[in-house]
Amino acid sequence: MKIAVVGATGMVGNIMLKVLAERNFPVTEIIPVASEKSVGKEITFKGNNFKVVGLQTAVEMTPDIAIFSAGGGTSLEWAPKFAAAGTTVIDNSSAWRMNPNHKLIVPEINANQLTAEDKIIANPNCSTIQMVLVMDPLHKKYGIKRTIVSTYQSTTGTGVKAVEQMENERNNTAGEMAYPYPIDKNCIPHCDVFEDNGYTKEEMKLVNEPKKILGDENLKITATAVRVPVVGGHSEALNIEFDNDFDLAEIRKVLHETDGITLQDNTDTNTYPMPLYAADKDDVFVGRIRRDESQPNTINMWVVTDNLRKGAATNAIQIAEYLVENNLVNNGKIQHA
Repeated sequence: MKIAVVGATGMVGNIMLKVLAERNFPVTEIIPVASEKSVGKEITFKGNNFKVVGLQTAVEMTPDIAIFSAGGGTSLEWAPKFAAAGTTVIDNSSAWRMNPNHKLIVPEINANQLTAEDKIIANPNCSTIQMVLVMDPLHKKYGIKRTIVSTYQSTTGTGVKAVEQMENERNNTAGEMAYPYPIDKNCIPHCDVFEDNGYTKEEMKLVNEPKKILGDENLKITATAVRVPVVGGHSEALNIEFDNDFDLAEIRKVLHETDGITLQDNTDTNTYPMPLYAADKDDVFVGRIRRDESQPNTINMWVVTDNLRKGAATNAIQIAEYLVENNLVNNGKIQHA
């Protein structure tokens, strides 16, 4: 099986290669793809070196699956070219997420929607993934009426320049600014660009994407997204109002039994999720579960995950695994190794 990783030299691309190796994905040939300035450089995969190729060369190599993490513009231009060549594209940008002709997939929730005809599949926003993984089982059991989400998002969500800005500030070193303000010792309530309604693009992703993934356009969601001086992962404070009352022990049981979720919820031992300890892990960690005492049928919780792994690379590779396991790649000609 030939797998292309588009954006292989970037922060998420590196994690994609790492996760492919860790999960022993059935790769017979890896094709690292990047912009022209990176062509000819070498990346290491499972102890072997591979030369980076350009996008056109990669299309001509007809990979079975191409996993994209190279920005929306690149995806809009090149994903259809790969698809036309018979390649199944899994795209990590926002380019195709809300397109009604393309599916937005979190494997634990809606991978069963996928067919062999789906040649461009959208990977959700990192903050959306951890939120919907919690919302899905609770919505099925209690009916979600309204969700308020406040995010505390890692600098890694912006990219390597943002991490370098924070490190430079900590070391008193001058350097390029990824943000309009200092990030170290600061919180910036500004993730992505502002839209006409006063919300940022990131906040509107959190409003719109869950409706598509959970298949419920009636969900009411409002969001505030904040960038914080953290590297390990994204954190979210969720306030969820249900149609029906609930038992806290039952909520914990439902979440504990949900694939991809690890419950860390014991205030007696100060056990709760933190991004420092979520780093390099694939699960979504949930804790601080408590009733909202200001109104009925409402709960508060704290949700953390590594945004580069489950929030991006791992989710994309789990989609690829589902495609292979269910014979949905290359017209069913490839069997799972």
